[in-house]
Amino acid sequence: VAHLMNVDVLKVLLLLCVCMVLFVINRPRADVVALLVIVVLPLLGIIPLQQALAGFSDPNVILIACLFVIGEALVRTGVTHQVGEWLVKSAGTHEKRLLVLLMLAVSLLGAVMSSTGVVGVFIPVVMGVTRRLKIPAARLMMPLSFAGLISGMLTLVATPPNMVVDSALRQEGLPGFSFFSFTPLGLAVLLAGIGYMLVAQRWLSG
Repeated sequence: VAHLMNVDVLKVLLLLCVCMVLFVINRPRADVVALLVIVVLPLLGIIPLQQALAGFSDPNVILIACLFVIGEALVRTGVTHQVGEWLVKSAGTHEKRLLVLLMLAVSLLGAVMSSTGVVGVFIPVVMGVTRRLKIPAARLMMPLSFAGLISGMLTLVATPPNMVVDSALRQEGLPGFSFFSFTPLGLAVLLAGIGYMLVAQRWLSG
């Protein structure tokens, strides 16, 4: 039995290494790789088919999928683009004001959609602003990245780990989190992050 377990562990580790390589080269797409893993694990006899498909019965999986749909809708309807335009008009040429508004906008949008998608939308906006103001791109790109990460602390649906923990608590019969349970701590971290970036911005000259 121990020998069989060791073989299964080696198979899983090998499969994990293959997935990491595929994620790095982005061939095929990440979603295709994830689906292939669901197929390969039962074929190798590591887990039964029922267990491989069990995740699709979790409401959080459906919720995460819906959030991606909402995020794409915000992009395609031009909402995120309009936020970017508002950001440029409101900040003008004032760099510190731009940093604060940028981090607030990215964090608030990232609280209800994929933070990766939000950062991707704002990258061209930030690059255009830095060229116009003739400042190093890192002075706004780093705050953009920080805000995207911090946005995951603002709401229950801001990042999948929040929902996974909530689901685990409810399965154990414990009270889960509400939609805004994370918000007080998230706002405190956001304000601290903005303050830190305002101070550290001068050293971001790369």
